Amino acid sequence: MKANVGDRLIVEGTRVGQTRRVGEIIAIRHEDGTPPYVVRWLDGHEGLFFPGSDSRVEAAPDGAPQHGG
Repeated sequence: MKANVGDRLIVEGTRVGQTRRVGEIIAIRHEDGTPPYVVRWLDGHEGLFFPGSDSRVEAAPDGAPQHGG
């Protein structure tokens, strides 16, 4: 998995009743875009996140910043 600042990180619920989590990658720790990422979740919380197999990255919309943090 590789990402850029501004990309969206989506974590699918893996159990019944568990909701999808969506956040924006606000910093990357490695120049090659590999995890972990600093993510700002839609509820406003921020934290370091190591994505698992239930996660995916969606590229930032055109015009969003695309640089490491």
